[in-house]
Amino acid sequence: MGTSLARWPALAVATAALSVAAGAAGVPSAALFAALLTGVVWALAAGGEMAPPRRAVVPAQAVIGAALGSYFELEPLRELGSRWIPVAAVVVGTLGVSLLAGLAVAAATGLDRPTALLGLVAGGAAGIVVLSDELGADARMVAVMQYARVLVVVLLAPLLMAFAFGEPAGAGGEDGAGAGLAADLAYTVAAGAAGVLLARRVRVPAASLLGPLAVGAALTAGGVLDGAGVPGLVEELAFAVIGLQVGLRFTRETIRRAGRLLPVVLVAVLGMVAACAALALPLAALADVRFADAYLATTPGGIYAVLATAVGSGADTTFVTAVQVLRVLIMVLAAPPLVRVLASRRR
Repeated sequence: MGTSLARWPALAVATAALSVAAGAAGVPSAALFAALLTGVVWALAAGGEMAPPRRAVVPAQAVIGAALGSYFELEPLRELGSRWIPVAAVVVGTLGVSLLAGLAVAAATGLDRPTALLGLVAGGAAGIVVLSDELGADARMVAVMQYARVLVVVLLAPLLMAFAFGEPAGAGGEDGAGAGLAADLAYTVAAGAAGVLLARRVRVPAASLLGPLAVGAALTAGGVLDGAGVPGLVEELAFAVIGLQVGLRFTRETIRRAGRLLPVVLVAVLGMVAACAALALPLAALADVRFADAYLATTPGGIYAVLATAVGSGADTTFVTAVQVLRVLIMVLAAPPLVRVLASRRR
């Protein structure tokens, strides 16, 4: 017990150092990536099973849910006006593309359906990883597939904007004034605690994530604690806990299995990108926006990097933000029931 406890400070230091390096290199969700990688290396080198205690995991899940809920600002959605119908159709189409890609990977590799489906759900990678255990999926494989999806999209978006669409791809994001630390902490506690309690009372699946997401979305949409969200450091700590929870469960066999899956997963992700680009064609015509804007709005993943690319390339950031936020929220909320239905049909 004492030896196990002594390992956590070393893991924390290694995770923090790698997180800083990953952030400097522009890796999306740097803390989650760093903790996942640190956990994998530690598990393979040290052997033996370690896992963050549940009293750390549940708050981390709640914080991530609250962070996702803070995306749900009404102003970008109001700006859609009459364009919400084609936007909603495209978001649902993106969900369909994700599920078809997951079913294809399951059929091609023999991977179980819950893992394949969640691994390719196009939105909220951290939230999807959190949902994996409760939905009977292998969280390790889900994490590998989700990161493959996000990294492919993040690499392609600025390159296509720069070379295919002739738009300069910047690296900056929008700087908001924020609501202040006190309001951010109040929002995090309110959304996290109330969301978990409420979701458990009504027996919502994945209560620790979906409850705070729903309460956070309601607080944000209602203008309560206007502009508040989860403080950056708190969010990064939550990502780190989830990353370690998944990474420490890896084994050498898991790594070999992931390596065998990766080529098929990459092909599936590229197919998703192409299909979503095809969805951008009617969206551009029906919503009266440029194809470049529609492409960024429909890109299946990497919301922070996509929004940064939109800002740097002079795209319609309000439109891109509205569609991307809807995509993330619908994916995380719709994934649990749809995965259960598709998995049960297979059985």
